[in-house]
This record gives sequence, structure tokens and C-alpha cells, in this order.
Amino acid sequence: MEFLQQLGLQQHNPGVSSGTQWLTTHGATIESFSPVDGKSIGTVASADQASYESLMQTSLAAAKEWRNWPAPKRGEIVRQIGEALRANKTPLGQLVSYEMGKSLQEGYGEVQEMIDICDFAVGLSRQLYGLTMHSERPQHRMYEQWHPLGVVAIISAFNFPVAVFSWNAALAWICGNTTIWKPSEKAPLCGVAVQEIIAKVFAANHVPEGVNCLIQGGREVGEWLSKDTRIPLVSATGSTRMGKLLSATVAARLGKSILELGGNNAIIISKDADLDMSLIGCVFGAVGTAGQRCTSTRRLIIHESVYDAFTTKLVKAYAQLSIGNPLDPKNHVGPLIDQDAVAMYLKAIEDCKAQGGQFLVEGGVVTGAGYESGCYVKPCIAAVTNELAIVQHETFAPILYVMKYSNLDEAIAMQNNVPQGLSSAIMTLNMREAELFLSANGSDCGIANVNIGTSGAEIGGAFGGEKETGGGRESGSDAWKAYMRRQTNTINYGTNLPLAQGIQFDL
Repeated sequence: MEFLQQLGLQQHNPGVSSGTQWLTTHGATIESFSPVDGKSIGTVASADQASYESLMQTSLAAAKEWRNWPAPKRGEIVRQIGEALRANKTPLGQLVSYEMGKSLQEGYGEVQEMIDICDFAVGLSRQLYGLTMHSERPQHRMYEQWHPLGVVAIISAFNFPVAVFSWNAALAWICGNTTIWKPSEKAPLCGVAVQEIIAKVFAANHVPEGVNCLIQGGREVGEWLSKDTRIPLVSATGSTRMGKLLSATVAARLGKSILELGGNNAIIISKDADLDMSLIGCVFGAVGTAGQRCTSTRRLIIHESVYDAFTTKLVKAYAQLSIGNPLDPKNHVGPLIDQDAVAMYLKAIEDCKAQGGQFLVEGGVVTGAGYESGCYVKPCIAAVTNELAIVQHETFAPILYVMKYSNLDEAIAMQNNVPQGLSSAIMTLNMREAELFLSANGSDCGIANVNIGTSGAEIGGAFGGEKETGGGRESGSDAWKAYMRRQTNTINYGTNLPLAQGIQFDL
């Protein structure tokens, strides 16, 4: 395909890069298959212990030099990366769509997120502010400043194969860190393509080799990164199960982690909601990326007085969904990532029925011409109660659970009564309901929206969630502080040395 050639991808691609150089490795080969048509796109080479250690040494050496570049100069490099991404938005967006399976519009949108975070980081490179504090001692000045951590490891998931990397990397770089990125083994070619784009910018600006490293591989590579005491921060996106294992490993060596894990996101549909507007947010949230977003809408909590009217609208909207090749703009829903994901989807439907769920829109695998990969499934809707075991579980697929509530306190309790705490929303024109939902007595999620859906976060706000979602924050606001270490400084410019708290110590 033309976009593969435009991005410089080959049938057989290296998999370990220290920035502009590809390293020799004798690790296993990873083959990437597109869920769109089941065809092999290409292969990459996994890291072995020798290539990992070589990469690590290069990154450590680069960190010592990169941290001494002025932050605005580092920001200028990130600005140029944003421009390079703009120039490659079309082919890279097409690759994201083809390798991962999300719609072409979403593929382009993901690359746009990379561009946006670069723009954000450029401005931030001149705003890494500390504070000044008044000292209790005369002729003393106190202030705080922020320093780079060193090497930051980034482990990303298949559903956002490039954007989440950029959320972390753009901030890490302007903060003076180097990065080692492990892409998902389910979308490895996206990693190679991004590495090549960034490498050209780095080479043109004589950026130290090792500032941006790429390492391919499976679970064992993630374990190497999480156990390595030379890496002060590991940022990981994936399942709650993965996050718990990684968190324990990193914490055992007193390292830091940023975790973006599972979501079981709900939208409350109030009796005072604009039902037509609500429909758009609910349907996109449930079926966008075939339900494979951590922010996907999985539950609708609908007021009993509008339940029938809204579910009727919902069923009618689902009947209009077009399922097919995501590179065709007329299709709304692409494939799941692979056959394992399809099996989990089918198992969740079986479990839901066994637990008493009643399907308003039936699911199943789509077959026939154009669906040969076996990864296309039907978005479905089940009427349930929130307590069902399957509803408490995050299934990464387009299964939407609908349930009734009678008062807002009940709805908020239902919304919060799951292990996950990422994104949430309420659809209402009632100001009191909106404000209660956003209050300390409202949603317990890291993201709480009014009159928009649960997915589609902007990069200007810190992204992340609570409870089993991991508690991490990436992207906007002051998330940059996680990539730096705080240092408090006190300067005595007087002729005496008074001690704090009025302590006397005379010699």
C-alpha cells in the first residue's frame, strides 16, 4: 500500500533504535497482521538482552547531555517534530487505521493528537515554573525548581498506538529526559514509522543519540523496563491486570509509575437531557474504535421516565451503523484488534445472557465478503442491572449496557459502583444536577463531563483516572511535574547562620 512506502516501511523492519540508528538484535520476530483484512503487513525484530543493554547505555549517556540543553531549545525540537507529523499526517493516520483497525477519521485524529501535544509542549518549554517562598529566617530566600528525572520508559497499548506515546514523550523531552518506547506488539509498525519521522528531525538538529529510543518486544521487554533501577519513571498504558503487576515491580525498587489502565465508563441520561444531542455522544462513545478505547462508553444509566424513549432512539441509531473496512470513510465501525478480542467479546455476550441480561440489539461476528479477517463484530446493547458481574468487568468491545434509575443520587451511586474510575458524563440541562455531578459528592472518576460523552479527551487537560484505572495523569495541565523531580533551595545571603525553628547552637 502506498502509505507504507511513504513511511519507509519494509516487509522486514528492524525493531530496536537508539534514535537515528537501528541496532542489531537476535530477538524473536514479531509479525503484524491487519485486522482489516487479515493480511501480514510486515515484521519487526524484538530486542534481546544485548540490544537492550546497548540501548540503555546510549539513553543514559544522552540524558546527561540533553538535560543541559535549555528547555526552550528542547521545545524547538519538539516544535519541528510537530511539523514533521503534520507533513506525514495522512500516511501515518492510514497506517494507524490499517494496523489497529480504527476508522480512518480516528486514525487521522490520533495523529492530530500528536501534533497538538507537540504544540502544547513547545509553550510549556518556557513555563516549567517553580515557586518562591518567604523564609522565617532573616536574609534568606527559599524557592523550588524542577530537574529532569533521567530516562523515562513508555509502554503503550494497541488501541492508541501512537498518540499516548506522544503524550508522554513530548512532555518528557521538554523536561530534559530521554525516552525508551515499547509499542504494543499488536501494532509494532506504527512504532517504526514514528521513530523514522522523529529521527529525521533529531538528525537535522544534532540531538544526542539516545534521546528517543524504540524497543520492540513482548511481555519480557516490559519486565526488563519495569525492573531496571536505572529508569526512575515508567509510564504504562494497558489492562488493570498488567498495571498491578508493573506497579508492584516498579514500587519494589522505589521507582515511579504513571498508570493509565481500564475504564468502565458511564453516561447518566437525565430526565432533563437533550435526548437527540445525547444520542450522538452515547453512540460514538460506545462504538468508536469498536469499543476499544479506555474511555469507551460501556454503561448508560437512564432515568426511568425517558428510558423507553431513549433506548428506542438508541436501537434505531444502531440499525444505521455501517460496519466494514475502516479505511472507507462511510463505515462507522471497524474490526476488533484480533481473534482473541473477538473471543472475549463473544464470551462477554454469553456471560451477560447467563446472568440475566436482555439484549435490545443482538451481537455476533460479521461474516461474508470483506470480513475475511474474522475480526468484525456487531455493536450490541443489553438491558441489565449494574450489579451483574459482567457489567463490573471491562470488556474491550462494542457492548453497551443500559439500566434505569429513579433519582440522581441513585444514578451517581451506580456510576461510581464499579472498580474502575476513568471517565464519566451526565447529559442534563438542569444546572443543579450538573453541579452535583461535578461536586465531591458526584462522580469519582478522573474525568467528569457535562453534555458531552466519555471519550474524546483534549490534550489541554490532564488525562487519567482513579481506583483500578491507576491514578496516573498524562498530557495537559500540570502533568509535566510527573516527569521531573522537585528540589527545594534555601539561600542565605546574610552574615549570620540562624537555624530554623529558633534553635540555638553556639560554639
